[in-house]
Amino acid sequence: MLLRPRQKLFVERSLAALSTRGNTLGVAPTGAGKTIMLSAVTGNMTGDGARACVLAHRDELTSQNRAKFARVNPGTDTSVVDATTKSWEGQVTFAMAPTLARAANLAAMPKLDLLVIDEAHHAVAESYRRIIDRVRDANPEARIFGVTATPNRGDKKGLREVFDNVADQVRLGELIASGHLVPPRTFVIDVGVQDELRSVRKTMSDYDMTEVAEIMDRAPVTDEVIRHWQEKAGDRQTVVFCSTVAHAEHVTDAFREASVPAALITGTLEAGARKGILDAYAAGRLRVIVNVAVLTEGWDHPPTSCVVLLRPSSYKSTMIQMVGRGLRTVDPAEHPGIVKTDCIVLDFGTSSLTHGTLEQDVDLDGHTPSGEAPTKTCPACAADIPLGSRECPLCGELLVEPEDEAHSQEAGTGSLSGFVMSEIDLLKRSSFAWEDLFGDDAALMASGFNAWGGVFFLEGRWHAVGGAKGQATCLLGVGDRTVCLARADDWLNAHESDESAFKSKRWLTQPPTEKQLQYLSPEQQQDYGLTRYRASALITFQFNRRDIRRLVMSAAPERRAA
Repeated sequence: MLLRPRQKLFVERSLAALSTRGNTLGVAPTGAGKTIMLSAVTGNMTGDGARACVLAHRDELTSQNRAKFARVNPGTDTSVVDATTKSWEGQVTFAMAPTLARAANLAAMPKLDLLVIDEAHHAVAESYRRIIDRVRDANPEARIFGVTATPNRGDKKGLREVFDNVADQVRLGELIASGHLVPPRTFVIDVGVQDELRSVRKTMSDYDMTEVAEIMDRAPVTDEVIRHWQEKAGDRQTVVFCSTVAHAEHVTDAFREASVPAALITGTLEAGARKGILDAYAAGRLRVIVNVAVLTEGWDHPPTSCVVLLRPSSYKSTMIQMVGRGLRTVDPAEHPGIVKTDCIVLDFGTSSLTHGTLEQDVDLDGHTPSGEAPTKTCPACAADIPLGSRECPLCGELLVEPEDEAHSQEAGTGSLSGFVMSEIDLLKRSSFAWEDLFGDDAALMASGFNAWGGVFFLEGRWHAVGGAKGQATCLLGVGDRTVCLARADDWLNAHESDESAFKSKRWLTQPPTEKQLQYLSPEQQQDYGLTRYRASALITFQFNRRDIRRLVMSAAPERRAA
């Protein structure tokens, strides 16, 4: 399979760092494809017969990492060390850290050339340190490579004792601009408690949530939460983060009293009951799911398009994890009929004002900025808002004029701006050439030897469609053009190789074949600029036109009845 352009750059930078400095960290948020990048780095480092181990802290991550590694490196033998299997026979072994850290398992570990740590913010834990020390004792020249989405730990413990440099950091804004995540639309809603929240005592891990609950867990506050949610996001699946279990129970009851299907998940909930609630939410039988720090990480339901923050977070990483639950794009094959173009964040606390943006800078020494982020005053409502805001999160006032927006895109400034320029960049940087089929910018197609992808505009929405040898044509995405382009390009990357992409691009300079001309209309045959590649795109569209139309129309059944 092919990597996205940004993934390739991440891999190249990581390999360069590992070649000169042995302990390297890569930072990539949810949606970047960090397991794919991790696998590519590992495959490159073990291409000469070197041995590697990939660590994860949960069984399901171990199996997921192994499966994705096989897609990227199909010719490499792998094995597993977990609670039930302890095999080092593969060139690359996937291990669960708690199991490997036991003395008997460490003693059986062979000499390694590379240790890869997924969720690398765990690397300073005692169990991980035992593994790292054992690897270094056996081979002082061994390389350590870690990948994480949250490099700044809540306990402020730095990662420098394991990693001495950061090879690359994929930022959230890049993934939003490239269409691999949806943009957040944040509303900071003051229900008269912000001043009280600013005075809450901080503990070692976060704010004192008992004090937070004394402020937030009041009927008038909860009533305002429900009212604002109904006004701004009442038709969206929503995850709510509360301060304490009692607070969460009261919020859940309030949603139910407003006739909103809602359920509560707590850390003490029995596994079967928890699964039942999550299944009901995934099936759409629940509109709202309420929790207390249970769904902060390790859980995703892409149709979730609203995040409600009913608690502040003293650490930016916690806020990023909570908001991140709503930023994933939707696969229409998994969630038919659901169109998602953004995520509404309703912040009833102070997190957005404290931290400013969802971007984070990495400090291996564990130093994090203190105090509130810089602010500016909204000219419409006079509220203090984050300095980087382009739209007032309180009143919705647009703070950048259209001409200024265009200028900032050209200049590449702004934390989450430049979407249009990034889309154009995506087309240029793609491993495949994208053809405008009819000259109206409403239908674009690209193809390789084994697959093709296209994006098509109909009645205000873009639709991504893909086909491959031996597979039925399928709907890949619905919504914004950028998201659909990303979906279609990723489809091609998954089904083609570097070699096939290179060969198909050579067709851009070759004339169409006589056989191709037989399938084209007289008007198309008279196009003297026609290339073999464009002819292939036109013919592919012609052969798949009926399936494309069926899939595009099925994405919005109400249009068929109109």
